[in-house]
Order: sequence, then structure tokens, then C-alpha cells
Amino acid sequence: MSVVIGIIVGLLILMLLVTGHEFGHFIAARRNGVTVEEFGICFPPRALAWRKVNGKWRRLKKSEWDNPPGEGLIFSLNWLPIGGFCQMKGESDADRRKGSFGAASFWGKTKILFAGVAMNWLMAFVILTILAWIGMPHFLEGQFEIPEDTEVVVTTPVTVGEIVEESPAAKAGLQKGDIVRQMRFLGCKDGACDAPKGERAIISVPDDLLAFDAKYAGQTVYMTYDREGNTSTTEIVLNSSDADYILGAGISGNAVYRSSWSAPIVGFGTMVQITGETFKGVGQLLWNLVSGVVQQLNFFDQGARESGAQAVKAAGDSVSGPVGIIGVLFPNMMSSGIGNLLFFTALISISLACMNVLPIPALDGGRWLLILIYKLRKKKLTKEKEEKIVSRAFMVLLIIVAVVTVIDIMRMISNG
Repeated sequence: MSVVIGIIVGLLILMLLVTGHEFGHFIAARRNGVTVEEFGICFPPRALAWRKVNGKWRRLKKSEWDNPPGEGLIFSLNWLPIGGFCQMKGESDADRRKGSFGAASFWGKTKILFAGVAMNWLMAFVILTILAWIGMPHFLEGQFEIPEDTEVVVTTPVTVGEIVEESPAAKAGLQKGDIVRQMRFLGCKDGACDAPKGERAIISVPDDLLAFDAKYAGQTVYMTYDREGNTSTTEIVLNSSDADYILGAGISGNAVYRSSWSAPIVGFGTMVQITGETFKGVGQLLWNLVSGVVQQLNFFDQGARESGAQAVKAAGDSVSGPVGIIGVLFPNMMSSGIGNLLFFTALISISLACMNVLPIPALDGGRWLLILIYKLRKKKLTKEKEEKIVSRAFMVLLIIVAVVTVIDIMRMISNG
């Protein structure tokens, strides 16, 4: 049942994010003199529709859909819950009728095309600002924050998990389920201790323990932990930093980070940070894919072909399509708490923005680039030529989505 609820919530969130994107196009179109013929929530077939008739909004009968009375915008609700749309008059660049998209200035078209992207970034900013105020989860290494205005609220204490045999953790007598409270280093070397040079660290999140262990790798440290309501301290001789592990124990734990006056700054900074990481991930994905395919074409080097296969697999593993996002990721986030779900929603919104910026003709950034190229060449972008370029790019996108969907389904089956 929780999976079903997660899927429903995922569909609703994706619908909200895509509809918000289209609403950005709607606002910019209206402000730049472009007529919006229909704004729809979800995709056709149509379920309900409204239009102004004699100055008042009226629900249209099904028999009136093909030739609706009244004038101006049609607002519709549709059956397929996978997004929304903003249908403008004359969406071809070659259309020069009054009120059409093609008749708008180049700057007007730029604002219209990128308004959806801006709306996705705006929604992410609002969500992340709210999270910064009520409790921001940390998923990124070095995630943006204002230390002077950050309160760490532990939701799940740092807990010891599986322990490697003969590891420093095992030799110190640690057990699965021990709750780590603090770490101490007394400045001991060759049997001599100088307490003023020591350090004590309160362990609130797993990163605290990992950072402490990395700093004092190869040294003798002291861990204070709770076990079944009793507090104890044990001596641990950590492995060196070049060993397979320093402590030799799995750890888990969670905390949120609250801000007050700096919440909008943290929200904006986190949005910018995630945007950068998203573009970096896209670059790495493309590099893995291209380099992997090239290496696999090297028929004279078995090692290169194997390396190429691993690169292509890494590219495939780093991508999730609609099935993976709605069927796996959203249910998982639902079970891990509202804060994680909101963070994931902001992440998806930023991903939609970044994706639509890409110079692919079927997307907003690609359409803008296509219009710009023909403008710089001082050549007319005919409706036929634009439709041919955009439709071919759209077919490529559909093939990619289909392949990713198959990968998602196979991944779900293999995971049980």
C-alpha cells in the first residue's frame, strides 16, 4: 500500500512541477502579447473545460469542445496525470499573425521559452527555503549552509552497523547498535600524552565521525558510546589512511539543519549548488556514454573494450526515467520522511530546469538556439523546416525515454 501511495504522490508532484513550468510559459506569453489558446492541467484526452462566454467563465459541454462558444483562453482538466501544457497561437517562428508566438520579438520569445525553466528554479528555491527553516536534510558533500545561523537537530543518532572482523572497531569491543556520542584524541604519541593538544568532537551526524577518523587515522582515540542505556568509553587504535578502512564499522544516522534569518540565502545557495552538480552529472554521463562507446569499438584491445562496457553501464546506472522516478524513488522518499520527499521534489524541479536548458531542439533551450541560429544567419526558419527538426529531435528523445524505461523495469525486476 505504501508503494501505491508513493506512486500516487509521485504522479501528483510531477504533475505540479510540469504544470508550474507551463504556467511560466503562460505568464510570459501573456505579458509579451502572445495569445494563449488553451492552458491544460494533465494531458489529453480532455475531461473538463471552461471558457469565458459573454464575459463570464462557463463550463463547456462536451458537444461544444470542437467549436467552443465565447472567446479567449480555454482552461482544461485532462485525464493523463503526467504534466500540463500551454498552447499558444502560432507556435511556429514563421507565423507572423498578430498575437502569435512567431510575431513576438526575439527578446519576447527568449523570455517565453525560458520562463518555464525560471519557474522550476523558483519552485525549487521556495521548497529549499522552507526546508532551511523547518529542517534541511544533507545529501551533498559540503552542502551549502551559513554556519553562524545553523542549528543541527539530530533525528537519528549515529549508530554502529556491521563490524568488520579483526578491525579496530571489533578489537575495541564495539557492537552493532552502539550509539556514538563523542570522540577524543589526547595528543598521545609513543606513550606520552599532552592533553592540551588533544581534541574532543561531539558526534551528531556520520560525517562528524568520518571526518574525525580521517584526521586521526593511525592514532589512538577514545570513543564514548551508549549501549542499552549505559554509557561507556573504549580505546581504539585506528588504521592508517592508506588501509582498506580506518575504523572498520558501518555507521548510520541522520540530522536536519535549521536556519532562521539565513533561510532564503541557504535556499538559494543550495539551489545553485544542486544546479551545478546536475550539470556536472550530465557532463559526466555524456562523457561515460561517448567514451564508453568509442572504447568498445577498439577491436584490438580487450581491456579497452571492458573499460568501455563499464563506462556505458555507469552511464545507464546513473539515469532514471519516469518508471524509476515514480515507481521507485518517490516511494522510497515517502518512507524516509516529508523532509527528504520535499528535498527530492526540489531536486526534480531543478533537474527539469537543467534539462530544458539543454540545446536539444525538442526542448526550450534547443528551440531558442534554433531561432537564434536562423536569426544570426538572417534566414527564414520556415514552419516545415522547424517542424522537421523539432519532430526528429523529439523522436530521439522518445527513443531515449523508452530505453531508460526498459532499464528501469529491468532494474526493478532484478531488485525483486
